[in-house]
Amino acid sequence: MSKLFKNLVKVTPLVLGASVAAAGSAVAQTMPGTPQLKVDPVAQQQLDRIQRAQNSQQINTGVYQGSMSQVTSVNQLRDVSPTAWAYEALRSLVERYGCIVGYPDRTFRGDRATTRWEFAAGLNACLNVMERLIQDGVGVLREDIDKLKRLVQEFETELAALGARVDNLEQRVAFLENNQFSTTTKLRGEVIFSIADSWGGQASVTNTDGTVTDGSNQDETQTVFNNRVRLNFETSFTGKDLLRTRLQAGNFNTTFNQNGPTRTNMTRLAYDDGRDNDVTIDDLFYRAPIGTPFGNITVWVGANQLNLDDVFITANPFLADSGTGALSRGQRYNNIVFRGPSGVGAAVRFNIGDVFQVTGTYLADGGTNGASNPNPGSGLFNGSYSTGAQVGFSFIKFADINFVYVHSYQTAASMSSGLFGNVSSPLTERPFGNVGTTANRFGLQASAQVIPGVLNLAGWGGYADASATGVNDAIGDNNTGIWSWNLNLSVLDLFAEGAALSIGGGQVPRSDKEDGTSYMVEAQYKFPVTKNILITPGAYAIFNANNRNNDTIFVGVLRTTFRF
Repeated sequence: MSKLFKNLVKVTPLVLGASVAAAGSAVAQTMPGTPQLKVDPVAQQQLDRIQRAQNSQQINTGVYQGSMSQVTSVNQLRDVSPTAWAYEALRSLVERYGCIVGYPDRTFRGDRATTRWEFAAGLNACLNVMERLIQDGVGVLREDIDKLKRLVQEFETELAALGARVDNLEQRVAFLENNQFSTTTKLRGEVIFSIADSWGGQASVTNTDGTVTDGSNQDETQTVFNNRVRLNFETSFTGKDLLRTRLQAGNFNTTFNQNGPTRTNMTRLAYDDGRDNDVTIDDLFYRAPIGTPFGNITVWVGANQLNLDDVFITANPFLADSGTGALSRGQRYNNIVFRGPSGVGAAVRFNIGDVFQVTGTYLADGGTNGASNPNPGSGLFNGSYSTGAQVGFSFIKFADINFVYVHSYQTAASMSSGLFGNVSSPLTERPFGNVGTTANRFGLQASAQVIPGVLNLAGWGGYADASATGVNDAIGDNNTGIWSWNLNLSVLDLFAEGAALSIGGGQVPRSDKEDGTSYMVEAQYKFPVTKNILITPGAYAIFNANNRNNDTIFVGVLRTTFRF
């Protein structure tokens, strides 16, 4: 089988996943000696301000005109028939003066109520057109001019108020233009302060060769205060696409992972990325929608940290986010299918309405030995990778279910990150030791607001069939099955709008090589202090951490999330 054919096979799921302004008012400057409409000076001054702002494109006229389009014949208005009582009036305004507009769908919607503000804006448009016609020597009926004079006097207050609003908008826009960071980029930030501690002692570790490294029954962990900072530079070139560049720093180091005093990754916090407060470029990807006659397509291209959970729908809406979701790493989403080699690559999602979607992806490892490394055993196609597809359904407004299949390959050099992102025991993460490993991963996820706006239920189940690709005499059996499941419940807007009480738990990913099964349970309460500050106290417990010989380990957490 040729190298090209092998690479085409890897990206097959990605290929399978791929299987509508405003018309402004016409204006001319008044020439000396040209006949003009005699308009109240104050009202005319306000109209001039409005027009200047429109000409300089400093204000968004969408409130009054932006959602409509100019028509040149009343017959272009689909909902205006010749038998309508106002047909002749409309025909005169459209065909003689061209100052009536319709909606983008070529309707006039004559039975819709209008406000005095909207009428004043329409009056302004007709005034501008008539001034242009007079300057061009085009005849304007005296009776129409008299009518406009009376209307200007009647709506003097509204026109003056419109001018004041425009003045205010002009000042604000001028300030923003002079002080803006970028015309295309917004800065969104998130800061986490976290206080945590654990109880229950150290967990013993079952090694690949079957030996056990004993832990300690004494609790040696100390209360820790950690932080994580994320600065997202979100750039849009069309208003619908997104180029995200994220800077991230944190100081978690060995906080509650297998290199720390708990001796197990099952105690890891959901947001424990970063060490020594070193600033790194975390996310770096581009996402863009493409409209087609058959449905909407969304495309991702990632240069760094484009992960499986970025392109696939996790169906765990209240716990998936690392900054505002679960407190423990293992409770965020289905670790069997949403964690694996990733970082660099592409994905595509095809949506048919709001009911059905198909997503395909190919992501290569973005680490040192990943897609940027040209050496054999690395690179975009010869190193560690994940490729797969997701099929999802939304049966009702608040219910989603999806199925995911991922095929992954990890080189021996990348096995330190584990099969499942180091959320389970060392034996499950590296069931054959540090040798190349392939895995076929299957996941079923679902979420539903069983009581809309009150109660949400979510869960998942996952299975992986992992096989060693290298020779290791100590392995014995070069194949293993790995299972995981979880169920959680969230009570929404409890005691405060935006608050949520969540309780959940299930089986941590477990290889059939393990001696015993590990379970975890988490309870937390998210409380919004303000729109931008969220406090989440909670705790989680791990039963049979690493293996059945270990005592239960508890972790208590107080997380404060600042978003701006």
